[in-house]
Amino acid sequence: MTRSDWRLLDNGSRIPAENYADQPYVVRTGDGAWLCCVTTGSGNEGAQGQHVCTCRSTDLGRTWSEPIFVEEPGDVENSYAVMLKAPSGRVFIFYNRNTDNVREVEKHDRSGAFTRVDCLGSFVFKYSDDCGRSWSRERYEIPFRLFDCDRNNVYGGRIRFFWNVGRAFAFDGAAWVSLIRVGEMGEGFYQRSEGSLLKSPDLFDVENPGEAHWITLPDGGTGLRTPPGGGPIAEEQCFVPLDDGSLYVTCRTIDGYPVEAYSRDGGRSWPELRYMRRASGRAVKHPRAANFVWKCSEGRYLYWFHNHGGPFIRRRPQAAYEDRNPSWLLAGIEMDSPEGRGIRWGEPELLLYHDDPMVRFSYPDLIEQQGRYFVTETEKNLARVHEIPADFLETMWARVRGESVTPDAGILFEAPGGSRCGAPPELPEFYRRDYTQPNHGGMLTSDGCAFEVELAGTVPGSLLEGRDGDGRGIALELDPELRIILTLDNGNEECRMRSERIPELASGDILTVNVDGGPGIVSFVRNGVFLDGGEELQFGWRRFNPRLIRRFSPAPWQVGQQVRQLRVFDRALMTAECRCREYPAAQL
Repeated sequence: MTRSDWRLLDNGSRIPAENYADQPYVVRTGDGAWLCCVTTGSGNEGAQGQHVCTCRSTDLGRTWSEPIFVEEPGDVENSYAVMLKAPSGRVFIFYNRNTDNVREVEKHDRSGAFTRVDCLGSFVFKYSDDCGRSWSRERYEIPFRLFDCDRNNVYGGRIRFFWNVGRAFAFDGAAWVSLIRVGEMGEGFYQRSEGSLLKSPDLFDVENPGEAHWITLPDGGTGLRTPPGGGPIAEEQCFVPLDDGSLYVTCRTIDGYPVEAYSRDGGRSWPELRYMRRASGRAVKHPRAANFVWKCSEGRYLYWFHNHGGPFIRRRPQAAYEDRNPSWLLAGIEMDSPEGRGIRWGEPELLLYHDDPMVRFSYPDLIEQQGRYFVTETEKNLARVHEIPADFLETMWARVRGESVTPDAGILFEAPGGSRCGAPPELPEFYRRDYTQPNHGGMLTSDGCAFEVELAGTVPGSLLEGRDGDGRGIALELDPELRIILTLDNGNEECRMRSERIPELASGDILTVNVDGGPGIVSFVRNGVFLDGGEELQFGWRRFNPRLIRRFSPAPWQVGQQVRQLRVFDRALMTAECRCREYPAAQL
């Protein structure tokens, strides 16, 4: 039985594809339809015969037309498409094509070869003048200038390695498309990478698209790389134009943190990239996965990422591709800075999840239409589209603007410090019997709760004790190093989750512990700032077993002396709903 939680991947609408399904990106066509491109094939990612197709939806992604091939079936590999709608309504589709039918490529150290050949050849495009119902017979190659990383590859630049993700965009009358360069093939497949940007000032104006001019950015022979001391990977760049004409970019690394930068001269030059930070000052954590920025209406932004990483990723590069479940969002707003416009990023909110932690999903796109928001994603063999409640996003944007947000959750329990409750509240069930099944088995509910503690002191010890003699019940405490510890025990199973150390903890601080039964995740928030584990933990959020059957103890609850006030809510709160000591004015 499917649960009603909108965040659950299974509740999305399927986008048609073959066995492999990647990069489901959408543009709205001139007739109001959604046009989605997908890289697909009968095999797995990178298999021979991989190709690009498109499909249309006229009902907001609930149903789709039969796929249309962009290239004739049986042609050489063509992959990793992005689309762009021109002001005229014409739609361009850009993708890799293994033009010379290369069947293997040497590793950079010449220790062997890869037979995967979907990231080389020519960067080409076609167009559609009928809203994606058909594609031009002609294919046009985009020339791009070689960088040092191309000249220094194992073939001296005769074969170039590259691919594309992220959204192409129209800005200042020009067409812009990202291109990711691969300098070395080896460990992790792409062993060294950097970013570039292709700009055509006249693609929208020329009668023959093959006569369009293309400029390779940035100037010089070096693309966008990690900061000094960073790793060799800077790839899957996502660019957005800001309202003052600046360009913003972010991309993934294997350093455990994504990078960002602003160009103030139309992409010709970029300052040294820096690791991305939230407005709270905390570094954004992210593994080697797509991290995309989308520009929404009214100078607002959304950022997709996976909210874990740090130095652990750099030390374990073989695991950098893992743990793409769940996905998270940051909300952003444009603001002034001494250098020009910039984006102020808020705090993480869980967006989508799959019940199986081993399932990975990524390569999303965002559609904003008449006040409604939708995201696509793929598990690499199954692509879907999901509607995101607008009020969820509006709450995120309100908080990043510095506004106070009052949760509409119910309060199950409220008590001052030092008090004793003879009849503890009944916490939500995460898992309950399903009488619609013949065997009366269990079902997940996606319910949750939240504990909010306003501190009167920071002495290690109990914040809430509600366990009986055999340990059954619930406990919340501060350990000697000022970590928050939550224990759930039903007499048969114990779940114990801990936060990072909080050495700066102070009287008056407000701690929120969210227990979210949907994805089975506990998260910790201090004064409205999400505790992401810092350099102590790869994951600030912790998994618990949501199939923990409720057999909680009737033992009285004792609220600790160093607590000023305890409140328990009947659902997990958004980070944006967690109370702060104060709400500072928004600034970069």
